[in-house]
Amino acid sequence: MRILLSNDDGIFSPGLIALAEVASRFGEVVIFAPDFEQSAVGQAITIQRPLQYHRVKMIKGFETYRVNGTPADCVAMGLFHLGGADLVLSGINLGSNLGSDVWHSGTVAAAKQGVILGVQAIAFSQEVNGEEPAYEKQKPYIARVIELLTTGEHPGLVNVNLPLEPIGIRWTHQSVRQYNGQVVEGQDPNGRRHYWFSAIPLTAPDEDSDRWAIENNFVSLTPIRLSLTDDEWLEKLSNVPVKFYDFAG
Repeated sequence: MRILLSNDDGIFSPGLIALAEVASRFGEVVIFAPDFEQSAVGQAITIQRPLQYHRVKMIKGFETYRVNGTPADCVAMGLFHLGGADLVLSGINLGSNLGSDVWHSGTVAAAKQGVILGVQAIAFSQEVNGEEPAYEKQKPYIARVIELLTTGEHPGLVNVNLPLEPIGIRWTHQSVRQYNGQVVEGQDPNGRRHYWFSAIPLTAPDEDSDRWAIENNFVSLTPIRLSLTDDEWLEKLSNVPVKFYDFAG
């Protein structure tokens, strides 16, 4: 099996190498990752300038390339270079990607780009606690997840979140919570104004959601899809007549 790895934390992220080490048990691993951190860029792709990718010195024996683009760019470049792959893995992100995080996560976006281009994909993220990240406790679960999602019937796109002290694996749904999103104004040492966006969840996670799983030390597996269509509302509206106005007349 040929496995393409990417991330949004950059080519030298320890999480990327930890994931490559586990993935190498399942097949040939090639890494295409951003040459600098691209967190929270979402599904951005580069269209206003040409892209470049360059091979770098092998990192722990893995064939590795750096790309001067976004996580989604990296996956596109990697699949182009390889002529395809059997699996795209993204991560391990330095920090969870839970609930509404998937809208702007570069980690999840890299996985989505794989699916857009016809390849099964899994995104991995892990909690952080301010200390140097470690992955030994998570590696057995990562291996189990890859095994689970590459054998038999399985979803094509899964968002995986790893707690610091995992005790098991749960299938979960994406939590959707309200946030007190606000812009916080500050001042730099030169007296210039600057602004930070702050978002704190206002509600507790519902049981069997991704956030609930992480808070209870379970590895969260959330199958996600590319379609944003609200099927429930579409069905409700299917019998509602829509007035048509001929503005040309």
